[in-house]
Amino acid sequence: MTHTLPIRVYYEDTDLAGIVYYANYLKFIERGRSEWVREMGIDQNALKAAGYVFAVRRVEADYLRPAKFDDLLTVETVMGPIKGAQFVMDQRVLRGDAVLFTASVTVVVINDAGRAARLPADIRRKLHDA
Repeated sequence: MTHTLPIRVYYEDTDLAGIVYYANYLKFIERGRSEWVREMGIDQNALKAAGYVFAVRRVEADYLRPAKFDDLLTVETVMGPIKGAQFVMDQRVLRGDAVLFTASVTVVVINDAGRAARLPADIRRKLHDA
């Protein structure tokens, strides 16, 4: 299943050239992941109260085309491989049909001690069902 999130480019997202500053794509895809996780019924506050949090371990990104002020973009998120303590989400940022940015994001579950922890069974089920 592909999750989509519309995002409007605001003036604050751009650099002096009027294009989206490269680091803001990471913010856009973070919002996409966060909204998808919320829509799956995963309560990150409850997860934290149970002693676990999600943390980005790795991002592999390609900047393909620039986005500009006032563009309407779509962030697409697709679940990739799921392993013991980590999962991968593949993401794209599009303007219409044009792909502007792609990323493969590895997310790990860490415990209160800051160490990797296996995905809780209920979370694993929800991610597999996505």
